[in-house]
Parts: sequence; structure tokens; C-alpha cells
Amino acid sequence: MVALFVGWSLWDSFLKPGTPGDAAWHSGNNLFEDGRYERALAGYVEALAQNPAHIHALRGYARALTQLGRHQEALAAFNEAIAREPGFAFTYANRGILRDRMGEHRAALADYEKALELNPETGQGPNWLTRFLRLQTEKPPGIADRARYLRAELAKPESRRILRLPEVDEQQRSYKQ
Repeated sequence: MVALFVGWSLWDSFLKPGTPGDAAWHSGNNLFEDGRYERALAGYVEALAQNPAHIHALRGYARALTQLGRHQEALAAFNEAIAREPGFAFTYANRGILRDRMGEHRAALADYEKALELNPETGQGPNWLTRFLRLQTEKPPGIADRARYLRAELAKPESRRILRLPEVDEQQRSYKQ
């Protein structure tokens, strides 16, 4: 049984032919996790050049643009990813984070709610392993927390709303696909 698992692992990791763009996409993901967003973006661009239909690379491209503050480009990329695969909750979650950063709080709330409708697990935020790998001891706020907060604040008169809490907002990380 162990030999079978080892054989399958070798096949899956090294021998199985991959989709064009996969190697560049994986490289982009590793760079993204290391916080090297410019280089991650280059990896995603390379993956998309090799395979324009690579949906994972498109999502990574949008996330990297978000981290680089290139919000309009990121929004266009998220919109394209949603048009290609409208049932994928994490793209809505990430577009919601982007829209939140852009100050489009009602649109962010709509995206958070759509993500939660499609997959309630998106509201839980990063799991313990992801937090461990990111060296995060505290669980950061997830989109369910942010959606509750936005819903409550948007119900208040405009003069009493507090829609940005920079020290909390900075802890919100994008969701991997």
C-alpha cells in the first residue's frame, strides 16, 4: 500500500503531464505566498501567455494586482474570472476584499454574500495549516465577519458609519483558489 502511495505521489508530482502554464502558475503562487507580488504577477502573466484559458492563473493575476494596488486592473481580472466560472465562491470573496479596499462597501458586501451563498466555508477564513504556514498565531477576520460588520454599519445613518478600520483591514488576506 505504501509503495502504491509513493508511486502515485511521484507520478502526480513529477511525471504526469501538466496543463500548459501550470509550472509558471505554481511559481507565481509560491512567490505570492512569500509576499513577492511583482514577481508573482510575472509568473501569472507567463502562465496566461502559455495558456490564456488558465483560470487559476487569471485568479492569481487578479490577487497579485490587488496586492500591488492596481485596483482597476484587478477588478477587470476578477470580473473576467467570474464570467468564466461564475460558481467559484473564492473569486467573489477576493473581489469583495478588493472592492472593500476601493471603498465600494455595498458592492463588497454583495460579493461577500454571494461567496457565502455559493460556499459557506469561505466565511471561515484561512484554516489552521494556512495560518501556521503564514506564521499567523491569531485567526484573521474572515469575509463572514466583514460582511456582518458592513451590514451593521451600512444600516446606520451615513454620518455614524465607520467602514474602515485600517488595523483590522490590513489583517484580511486574499483567498487561495
